[in-house]
Amino acid sequence: MKAIVRDRYGSPDVLELKDVKKPEIDDDGVLVRVRAASINAFDWHMMRGSPYLVRMMSGLRRPKSTAMGRDLAGHVEAVGKNVAEFRPGDEVFGSGVGALAEYVRGTAENFAPKPAGLTLEQAAAISMAGRTALQGLRDAGQIRPGQRVLINGASGGVGTFAVQIAKAFGAHVTAVCSTKNMDQARSLGADALIDYTREDFTRSGQRYDLILDVAASGSESSRRRVLEPSGILVGVGAADGGRTAPIVIGLIGTAVLSRVRKQKTPFFIAKSSKEDLLVLKELIEAGKVRPVIDRRYPLSETAEAMRYLEAGHARAKVVITV
Repeated sequence: MKAIVRDRYGSPDVLELKDVKKPEIDDDGVLVRVRAASINAFDWHMMRGSPYLVRMMSGLRRPKSTAMGRDLAGHVEAVGKNVAEFRPGDEVFGSGVGALAEYVRGTAENFAPKPAGLTLEQAAAISMAGRTALQGLRDAGQIRPGQRVLINGASGGVGTFAVQIAKAFGAHVTAVCSTKNMDQARSLGADALIDYTREDFTRSGQRYDLILDVAASGSESSRRRVLEPSGILVGVGAADGGRTAPIVIGLIGTAVLSRVRKQKTPFFIAKSSKEDLLVLKELIEAGKVRPVIDRRYPLSETAEAMRYLEAGHARAKVVITV
């Protein structure tokens, strides 16, 4: 089968389309014929081996696995004898190691039935960005109806899901994005818009109960300045370019400062969850959330897609068709 692989860390130039062995499954396995995949900041961090903490998981000098990609949608090709949830031909979405390939193997816990009414390309855009937005708002942010919620970085993959999910939870949502993305944020349900090219939201005087910070613009102290006294600031991603120190400092700082102030700044990393895939499926089928796709690239042009994503140009999700 064809797959995108890399045998060293580096720029998108390390990505190659090669023939590799088709995965085999055991009695608990599910084999999916990938029809579409999507890429995330996670993928270019894995590609570059940055921040250095990535290498502690994936290999210090060289990646332990050559496979690339996580998010996907496609058709079930085969299932092990212990799998009763899926049958060959079922349309599914979710995550699997090496999603940038013609076939991916996993278990039933990795996948969920494709939401009705979506294409496979749209379904491929959901898993990582959707789960990050959902868990950041619901779990780390403890979102409640009627709260004033600000999404900083509302035009990216996580941000476009976050605006819609916050509205679905009954919040008043302010979206921070650039001028060209304001119409998109408005169409996703944002109640108020801030154009960061013209206005600094940390100096607006408005206070928020919850900030989901995908863009990480400005200092933490400036962002906490616009939090309510008992507000929560949830940081997502590594907008500093991938350095390790801010992550370690964030872990230590959160543990210490949460003991001495009412404002909370939880250190947050999204986790894999079959249950949350089903929550997102339900929100989508109820018409409350929809995946937004910026660009589509064929599998053979994955390196170019990664360059586009890494440069920060993407509006919403970048999808790879397989």
